[in-house]
Amino acid sequence: MKKIVPAFLLACTAFAVPMGASMAQDAKLAPIFDYVKSDVTPWLNDPAIIEAIKAQDATNANLSEADIDALDKKWRAEVDGSDHSMIDGVLNNALSKFLQSKKEASGGKITEIFVMDAKGLNVGQSDVTSDYWQGDEGKFQKSFGAGKDAVFVDEIEKDESTQTLQSQASVTISDDKGTPIGAITVGVNVDAL
Repeated sequence: MKKIVPAFLLACTAFAVPMGASMAQDAKLAPIFDYVKSDVTPWLNDPAIIEAIKAQDATNANLSEADIDALDKKWRAEVDGSDHSMIDGVLNNALSKFLQSKKEASGGKITEIFVMDAKGLNVGQSDVTSDYWQGDEGKFQKSFGAGKDAVFVDEIEKDESTQTLQSQASVTISDDKGTPIGAITVGVNVDAL
């Protein structure tokens, strides 16, 4: 059965589509979607990812908006400050080590990877992100917020520091029962595809 992508999504420069749907309509984003589908999704059900998300979902189940804002403010202060205890705690966890190895194994195709829990908070990451809470951003809302098997490929932009063309692809991560538990965002170096 062919899945239909709404016309308003086809007109955008960014796509949110079910994993099985075709992105052939947009030649610029199709290679990114195809790369994520063939090279990233096969390891999204790895226990390193699933167990880390489940554990953080349980820990963060009762966080309020104020709690999330406080955590995000602490992270942002650490990005610019000298105390990096919160950031180091995430960057040095087992999931982050797993993601760093996936980035290294990509041969330059992946520029960054981060995994988010059901609230959009970072669980693990290959590199430091500018904020801890992704829940207010399209990468989370158009993947996790769209449900099981959702993929959101954001527009291609030039990274000023590396002078490469990059896009972020975000995918909903589900447990073995098919229940969405979090999401992953992968920065893809379009020049390396």
